[in-house]
Amino acid sequence: MTNMSKLPSKSHYVGPGAAQAVVSRTLSIIVDNEPGVLARVIGLFSGRGYNIDSLTVTETEHEKHLSRITIVTLGTPDVIVQIKHQLERLVPVHRVRDLTAEGVALERELALVKVVGKGDKRIEALRIAEIFRAKVVDTSTEHFVFEITGKPSKLEEFIQIMTELGLVEVSRTGIAAIGRGPASS
Repeated sequence: MTNMSKLPSKSHYVGPGAAQAVVSRTLSIIVDNEPGVLARVIGLFSGRGYNIDSLTVTETEHEKHLSRITIVTLGTPDVIVQIKHQLERLVPVHRVRDLTAEGVALERELALVKVVGKGDKRIEALRIAEIFRAKVVDTSTEHFVFEITGKPSKLEEFIQIMTELGLVEVSRTGIAAIGRGPASS
């Protein structure tokens, strides 16, 4: 007679002692460029209670009428796999890639950062902007608007420093990402 307590569990569900860590994933989704596609993709996320941390969309292949949706989301590895499979089943979706799982993806973001200040704070804001390679795209005697591109962590650091120097407004594009290497997404 077999001792049932020593048999491995065949359940596909995570047991109480096996909690999974929440991870951030960057998904690249190639879709038909037609009305309503973005609403269907976003509807999948909202209908299942998944959050989107970053979202960018643009046409990438004009002749084929294809667009790339780049979504950064959080979830356990099992939830991320579920999201990916559900996206693959949507009719206008051609491909879904988990760029994070495939290796280090190239991720960049653009931000416009408005800083108000005079005197020493103004000089310090210019000095910090130079260190971060941010460009001044608008200025007056009382403010600067900086343009900065780079990894999201770089933008976060720049924004944090500018908060102490008179930050009043930030506008960010969201993450654009692409996989490394010669393979096409």
